[in-house]
Amino acid sequence: MYAVILTGGKQYKVSEGDTIYVEKLDAEDGSEVSFETLMTGSEGNVSLGGGKVTGKVVKTGKKKKITVFKYKAKKNYRRRQGHRQPYTKVEIVKIEA
Repeated sequence: MYAVILTGGKQYKVSEGDTIYVEKLDAEDGSEVSFETLMTGSEGNVSLGGGKVTGKVVKTGKKKKITVFKYKAKKNYRRRQGHRQPYTKVEIVKIEA
């Protein structure tokens, strides 16, 4: 069985036992989170909405640093900036259709 969930403005296709990285959630490590489903399906049967996905927060952290560099040729304009995106690692425990 699989489900499609929406969190952090993105859609994820998940199954039980999957581990996903989502935008940072306000939940502590080890706590449970639940998501409403956009769609659930199994063996050719598909139903829209009405389901619930339960997950366990494994870890909260920051991704690798990326460098943002802007410049304009021949104008001596240079800007360097780094960014680390926060994330929450969630393990999918149960899908209810």
